[in-house]
Amino acid sequence: TNLCRLDGRQTYDYRKIKISFGTDYGCCFVDLGQTRVMAQVSCELVAPKESRPNEGIMFFNIELSPMASPGFEQGRQSELSVKLNRQLERCLRNSKCIDTESLCVVSGEKVWQIRVDVHTLNNDGNLMDAASIAAITALCHFRRPDVSTQGQEVTVYSPEERDPIPLSIYHMPISVSFAFFQQGTYLLVDPCEREERVMDGLLVIAMNKHREICSIQSSGGIMLLKEQVMRCSKIAGVKVSEITELISEALLNDRKARKAGGKCGFAESMQQDRITALKKDETPVEMTDVTETANGIIQKGEAAPQTVPSPVLPVPGVGQVGQGLQNSWGLEEDDEDDYEEEKNDNSGDEQVEEVTKMDVGEVCVTGDVVEISDSEEEDVVILNPEHANKTSIKGRKLPDDQIKQSWPVRGSNPRPWRY
Repeated sequence: TNLCRLDGRQTYDYRKIKISFGTDYGCCFVDLGQTRVMAQVSCELVAPKESRPNEGIMFFNIELSPMASPGFEQGRQSELSVKLNRQLERCLRNSKCIDTESLCVVSGEKVWQIRVDVHTLNNDGNLMDAASIAAITALCHFRRPDVSTQGQEVTVYSPEERDPIPLSIYHMPISVSFAFFQQGTYLLVDPCEREERVMDGLLVIAMNKHREICSIQSSGGIMLLKEQVMRCSKIAGVKVSEITELISEALLNDRKARKAGGKCGFAESMQQDRITALKKDETPVEMTDVTETANGIIQKGEAAPQTVPSPVLPVPGVGQVGQGLQNSWGLEEDDEDDYEEEKNDNSGDEQVEEVTKMDVGEVCVTGDVVEISDSEEEDVVILNPEHANKTSIKGRKLPDDQIKQSWPVRGSNPRPWRY
């Protein structure tokens, strides 16, 4: 009988592989089924190692983010992280797939350090294969700045001044994982996350398209026969050839898209067939008569009032002064007339008493002017008496006759001053 796996694949089937690139050179995204990783390549000039002064430095790092799986912890290297880093270094660095001598700028002083950072975005099993594909593809896609040397002086040129230079890569090693069940009785290619939980052992073979084994590692504590290893190596050779062809095609398409100025990077990798992709049908918008249409709308609308009417003052003596408003700071005429009519019945004695209750700090009478000043409030009130003596009075109240004489008269009805 022909048995199928949990996701419907056959024994030697790989999940669908999708390769996309970022906006910058050296940024690569790889989707292996639901497993998604991102590789970013960067470079900098550093001092070389003393043992190898004419060779550049390669550095690899795999980060297992909690975003990829709840079992991953931030800022702490787990056993899986250490194992994946070692396997990636054996696959790429120890296989001598990159010409490190071409990374030397000044012998013994300046060399290029190439750093490859692999970030796991989603974990659905077989992280090693996805990481190896993303790392070698990002290295093939990367471009380092051009440099020139004059004596001991090193000049690094920007991409605008000189075109960046690709790395010298001899071959592309790619790892293929095999999962064993029931002590090696059953064999599966490209295990998913649920299959990794129940597998007894794992065999990872790194190979290039020339069928040269770059590294091989077995884990899980199972004993494998020579025939099983040879069988796995033949299967890996077929899979590596298919993946290498896919990588070359993806690099060629990206190169053509960048040269033609078309969509590349994130714009190309964005899925346009989902509602979350913000896809929207083009809406025809006529832009020729925008000005005429706007002027017509403005003319049809009601014109805004230029001035604001003066508010009704409920209390005498309260007003409002401002731009576009009528100055109503003084008393309203009706209120002022009512106020004078109410005061017509008051006697002169009450007027005198109201004035004598004021606190007078200093009163000076000079000629026909009487000045009353308060040292605390610094207010000066000038009264014009009809008959005043040329004397100075300090610290005491005015006589009744002087107060009556110094009171101003408005029209026919006397009115007290309000403070």
